[in-house]
Amino acid sequence: MHGVGTSRDITSAEAALPKQDLLRSVWWAYRMRWKRRRLLWRAYRSRHQLNRITDNTGSISPDDVLLLCVMRNESVRLPHFLGHYRRLGVAHFVFVDNGSSDGSADLVSAQPDCSLWSTNASYKESRFGIDWINHLLARFGVGHWCLTVDVDEIFTYARSDSVDLNRLTKWLEKSKYRMFGALMLDLYPDSAVGDVPYQVGADPLDALRWFDAGPYRARRQELMRNLWVQGGARERVFFKKTPRLSPTLNKIPLVKWQRSFAYVNSTHSMLPRDLNAAYIDMEGRLMPSGVLLHTKFLNTVVTKSAEEKHRKEHFSNSADFDQYYDALTENPVLWHPESVEYEGPKQLEDLGLILAGDW
Repeated sequence: MHGVGTSRDITSAEAALPKQDLLRSVWWAYRMRWKRRRLLWRAYRSRHQLNRITDNTGSISPDDVLLLCVMRNESVRLPHFLGHYRRLGVAHFVFVDNGSSDGSADLVSAQPDCSLWSTNASYKESRFGIDWINHLLARFGVGHWCLTVDVDEIFTYARSDSVDLNRLTKWLEKSKYRMFGALMLDLYPDSAVGDVPYQVGADPLDALRWFDAGPYRARRQELMRNLWVQGGARERVFFKKTPRLSPTLNKIPLVKWQRSFAYVNSTHSMLPRDLNAAYIDMEGRLMPSGVLLHTKFLNTVVTKSAEEKHRKEHFSNSADFDQYYDALTENPVLWHPESVEYEGPKQLEDLGLILAGDW
């Protein structure tokens, strides 16, 4: 992600650390080891919250790429979502439905390449669904390349219109990579977000054609060594006065899963800590990365925002984000004169938002 400005500590190596700093590093590594064990235990306990609805996991083959997703009331997006990821090469989908009332669960349950669990437990108290995902990854994902995304995220990477996930993951393995990072890139229309019609099954990119090419900023978090990327359209429009509250935009959605792995903060960070070296490794070398085209700003966002403000399930300190939801319910315009019209993955590569490998 060489289009993102990074701070000096991203390129620092530990080999030359003074003794005091080395001891601190060892202590932090010990703390993170125990944190990972606690997260894995939380995930294992969360199995009691999940009710199996449809289990087609017996059809999973050893080389299959899996997709895992928590959803709620996504029947409008699901037809395109399933079609996109099937074309990309996903062989099996593992869904957790968190209390949908719009037929989403029935739609998924009818698909032979999908398995579905349901829960009415708190999304927030499950660490925003990550406890459930960590459990299902440990149960079905070990040894597989696993893609963990939301229904409003369209995974793309260099030449993704001609190179499928099987070819990409084979190259990643050959190159000794265990994970593949992606920048979450907000897409929006050139008018008020609620005014552009969207038909079920249509490509969201037909309605959402624009994005912010920058600025984005990144810094390395010292404790877990993960990047923290912020900026872009949502910060510009909704968090201009409070940029520290703007969304975290870096994710690690594609991972060759092992039983000892755990997502920590959504898919923004992972343990063990070395998995957070996506984008830029600890020696400062750029790593191949992609983009999650974020299609949150379909016309449905206006009514959904009012509902999510009431539910208070999406942020740790929900009251801090009431103004954000209020702004969304007012049908805002995100487009501005410096907005860039989306053309495809090659454009994102040229802008430095995607870094290609030779797959």
